[in-house]
Amino acid sequence: MLIYLYRFLINIVFILSPIIIILRLIKKKENFKRFKEKFCFFSHKKKVGKLIWFHGASVGELLSVIPLIKQLEKDKKVDQILVTTTTLSSSKVFNNFKFKKTFHQFFPIDTNFLSKKFLNYWRPSLVVFIDSEIWPNMLLNIKEKSIPTILLNARITKKSFKRWKLFKNFSNKLFQCFTKTFPCNMETWKYLNYFGVKKIKFIGNIKFSQNNLKNLVIPKKLKKFLYNRKFWCASSTHDTEEILCSQVHKNLKRKYKKFLTIIIPRHVNRCENLLNSFQNLGFKVHCHSWSKNINNQTDIYLVDTYGETNLFFSFNKIVFVGGSIIKHGGQNPLEPARYGNSVLHGPNVSNFKEIYELLKKFGISKKVNSIKSLTNNVHKLIKHKPNSNLLTKKIEQTGTQILNATLKEIRLIIRNNEIK
Repeated sequence: MLIYLYRFLINIVFILSPIIIILRLIKKKENFKRFKEKFCFFSHKKKVGKLIWFHGASVGELLSVIPLIKQLEKDKKVDQILVTTTTLSSSKVFNNFKFKKTFHQFFPIDTNFLSKKFLNYWRPSLVVFIDSEIWPNMLLNIKEKSIPTILLNARITKKSFKRWKLFKNFSNKLFQCFTKTFPCNMETWKYLNYFGVKKIKFIGNIKFSQNNLKNLVIPKKLKKFLYNRKFWCASSTHDTEEILCSQVHKNLKRKYKKFLTIIIPRHVNRCENLLNSFQNLGFKVHCHSWSKNINNQTDIYLVDTYGETNLFFSFNKIVFVGGSIIKHGGQNPLEPARYGNSVLHGPNVSNFKEIYELLKKFGISKKVNSIKSLTNNVHKLIKHKPNSNLLTKKIEQTGTQILNATLKEIRLIIRNNEIK
């Protein structure tokens, strides 16, 4: 019964989608040339042979499977790899990688008609959904076609579990569509068991396996500006967190004459508003995309481009990870930790609870609750930076183990001729 209600509601979304798309185009949240992919007008062609399809919501999910895709590209039994996401930012990040047989498309609107059209065109031999991506029409149609389906790095939070639990029979039906599930933590394992999922195997969080990008080059003008200057970084920040960080900057400017705060918002489309807000508060701001020289009095360096976060992690040593002061659940702290940064975060980190516990165990992360505590901790870390090489190596070792175990599971399906 619930599937019919869902289909009714998603069809209303489909009817309204032209208006939604136009608004998103105006806000620069859609690709003018490629938004048609969401209606199954594809910009790539299906080749003859086996196609593996990976789907994740956005940038984080995409980056988590890049090491996996790099290995599968070498597999002669795999002819094509399709990656789908739903956001413009993830498509831009994907373009930074030069793959030979992997390409990107936008995930279609999840109507029954479009999901069937998508599957009939691409005919995937294996489907890998990442994290918490559960689309009822697509999932049920995949099962109807008997295509092996993996839920990789499955993540169900306490909050989302309560929502799924309200529709237990429907949730059972959806979660049992997966051939195999690999939870990212033991909490998710418990919830999957509740929904009657049978083939569950705990490998670990695939996000540990992301690789540091090599040969990252700091732009000359930025490198020159940073010389003999104290600085820190606030990454993946959400609304209100940037203003909080600007107040931290104001406090620390009293201690350090040459001081810089680098801010990397979670959503780059907010940068224009942030620029105006900072300037109204009296801060001098430089945007990363600007070609002009950096004013020597610059307070805030605003990163308004996609896919360059790792560049800033590579030369920073102190990173505040956003989505954690507000009630969002936090963003992934592994990326800055991987580059040897000390990680500061707010109290709301339920999305990455086990990862934060590991970082705390190694003494590399610290919780802050206010402007004052964030100011004090940044100040302490500037003065006494702890050695984080041990953690960096530990993350690399853990990531390699998880990557190899995941590859083994996928290749078992391929080698055992489970995919057509």
